[in-house]
Amino acid sequence: MSNNMEPLAARLRPNSLEAFVGQRHILTPGKQLWQAIKSGNPHSMLLWGPPGTGKTTLATLLAQKANCEFVSISATMSGVRDIREAIENAKKIKDTDSRKTVLFVDEVHRFNKSQQDVFLPFIEDGTIVFIGATTENPSFEINNALLSRCRVYILKSLEQIDMLNIIKAALENPKLGLKSSPVVFSETLQKLLAQSADGDARQCLNLLEMAISYAGVGCENGPIIIDENVLNEVMSGTLNRFDKGGDIFYDQISALHKSVRGSSPDAALYWFARMVSGGCDLQYVARRVVRMASEDVGNADPKALEIALNAWQVQERLGSPEGELAIAQAIVYMAVAAKSNATYMAFNAAMRDAKERGSLSVPIHIRNASTKLLKSMGHGKKYRYDHDEINAFSAGQTYFPDTMGEQRYYKPDKGC
Repeated sequence: MSNNMEPLAARLRPNSLEAFVGQRHILTPGKQLWQAIKSGNPHSMLLWGPPGTGKTTLATLLAQKANCEFVSISATMSGVRDIREAIENAKKIKDTDSRKTVLFVDEVHRFNKSQQDVFLPFIEDGTIVFIGATTENPSFEINNALLSRCRVYILKSLEQIDMLNIIKAALENPKLGLKSSPVVFSETLQKLLAQSADGDARQCLNLLEMAISYAGVGCENGPIIIDENVLNEVMSGTLNRFDKGGDIFYDQISALHKSVRGSSPDAALYWFARMVSGGCDLQYVARRVVRMASEDVGNADPKALEIALNAWQVQERLGSPEGELAIAQAIVYMAVAAKSNATYMAFNAAMRDAKERGSLSVPIHIRNASTKLLKSMGHGKKYRYDHDEINAFSAGQTYFPDTMGEQRYYKPDKGC
């Protein structure tokens, strides 16, 4: 076994585009990023994608091909002082060697506006080629000024075939550090490992390294056998990718909500299961199910709101797994229930008028007349008590502010 303390993912980092796996949508001949790397002509960019999709590797390859100095900082551990120090070093390199510096900023979305602004003049004057890596949507997390100076490339989770290629290449690579010990690892189990890594190459290689280490105990003179027991042991603590509060979180809750709205109980259950397996806060899901009951089911099936509230209560009282099942039951009910958003649309329209029309006075005939003074001022005068009217309805009586006129927000569909 290897005594190299460097993680396997770092030891096996690709050193050429040909060895890079995945991201074919941006790394085929003729694509701008492919062309920039191949030609050694870098430009400032933002690499946006999930963990383990190759952001750091692409930045490294770009710097190598362009013969640039490569400097890497992480926004989770660095501040303005570190940024300025990196830029000062870039200036010295530019002045003495006429070489550019690729400044790679990992997790750049964690820098605040002031910190992001520090990069702007040095991108403009060519002191640095800025490459930011982020798992969050740049439209929301990156300043417009910095965003306008960078090309955004979207990286995708690796497909299973990509993960299997990474595993195969790793097992054949001498940097694996196994020397003469062969690894017995069936294709069936390799597929399970690839699936468990959930599109994350770094996690895939970390799990492979742990599996080899675990299986290799006591196998100094024989083959290292990665069987199902070994694989289950190293995969027991893994979770599906789920970034609470990030893009993946909101994408999955959006998929759940839209599946319910589209009356697809199967898709709704799938997205709920994805969130559960990823460690989502089920209290949040329960609140969203209540929202679905009011927004999308509405008065087409008023019982939906009761079922949603009951599921939330079960989750609060009993937790998992009973709470999960109760929420799943509510989700299925919402998905197959009749739908009406009439109340939702009416409420939104009323809110717009309430905000845009200002503080209009309550019509005097429906004002509160709780004292003699208020009565003497005409409050409640000419109000017609509906229960005293024919059919308990005072036809022609108005309720909106006088200057506003009668409005119609609620437009029921299907009798709802």
